[in-house]
Amino acid sequence: MTQTDPSLNNSGERFQNYDLFGDDYVANPGEFWANYRDKCPVAHSDLHGGSWLPVRYEDVQATARDIEHFPSGHGISVVGPDEGEEDEDSMLPGGVPPIDADPPLHTWTRRLILPSMAPKAVKSYEAGTRELCQRLIAGFIADGKADAAADYAQQIPVRVIGALLGVSEDKSDDFVSWVRGILEYAYDKDRRKEAVMATASFLLEEIAKRKETPTEDLISELINSEVEGEPVDEMFVLGEAFLLMVAGIDTTWSAIGAAMYHFAANPVDRRRMVEDPDVWPLAIEEILRFYAPVTMARVAEEGAEINGCPIPEGDRVLMSFPAANRDPDVFEDADTFIIDRAKNRHLAFGVGIHRCAGSNLARMEVRLALEEWFKAIPEFELADPESVTWAGGQVRGPRSIPVVFPAGKI
Repeated sequence: MTQTDPSLNNSGERFQNYDLFGDDYVANPGEFWANYRDKCPVAHSDLHGGSWLPVRYEDVQATARDIEHFPSGHGISVVGPDEGEEDEDSMLPGGVPPIDADPPLHTWTRRLILPSMAPKAVKSYEAGTRELCQRLIAGFIADGKADAAADYAQQIPVRVIGALLGVSEDKSDDFVSWVRGILEYAYDKDRRKEAVMATASFLLEEIAKRKETPTEDLISELINSEVEGEPVDEMFVLGEAFLLMVAGIDTTWSAIGAAMYHFAANPVDRRRMVEDPDVWPLAIEEILRFYAPVTMARVAEEGAEINGCPIPEGDRVLMSFPAANRDPDVFEDADTFIIDRAKNRHLAFGVGIHRCAGSNLARMEVRLALEEWFKAIPEFELADPESVTWAGGQVRGPRSIPVVFPAGKI
């Protein structure tokens, strides 16, 4: 490599060993991205199986679109396998399409779930989601305090996705535990494997039940789907249901939680939300940009490079959509939350053929969660800023946000 290699700084030293799970990174990732963007726009780490981290918007976007050199079929986890170990992403026989699939598998597996994520379908979920938010708030509003993450944000997507899959709310706590084991604690291989297997076992039981007694839910729809005149293999039904549960829960609760944190910590923006309904669409997009939770991974093929930096075949590349969203070459005053930011082509939902199929659903959940909270609790603040905690890894978001507010009723 030469001095022009973007993974080297001006002294020829490689920036390395960032840790998406590390306390410093989780607490303030923007500081890392800014440093790398100025000095080393394609950083490298030997941790968690090794990876590369482009942080410029253009590089992240180009990598996501380049499915020839950075396909998804070799694994999408930010944690790579140890030497001689099977990739954790292969524990499910059919994978988790369409997110870990390349065309043509990606094409037809994505087509199966799109109808359930279309605007008309998402509109039909609004009444149930709104009632859920109201019910959650009713459980703590009289106390004058709550954990806006654990008591509220984390309880919404798990139940919304559960309802789509036809699963009882009684399993919500299990879902939360499994999803955290798969994403938040991905560095703990035993815990992750246990969570993956528990989730898969549960979903296989649900698939067997739907085969026996079909119901009006997404699992039944997948079972009854056909591709080129043939029923969809059960392993693909399992993979798609698994993906919807894992990808649709932590990502969205992190976005809702980040919104709750921001408005609890920033009274000017909070009051703007109460007084100016026209700002809401812009505010939600700025939440998604500024607090974008998801980092995806790809594995490089032969001949891959990022902005002149050669990536060895088999190496993992982390597409940090949050870092791309803080690129000052694309977003004016990128490290500042601007509630009415008008120009906002963020990458919170990814880009290219693997762009999040559930973006309509996620936006709806964030919007309704905020609408119902602000209706019931327009004034609230952090009980103690030092008590707020965040989790990192593939999905970064707040895990605890103690807030206080005038006690009331709903």
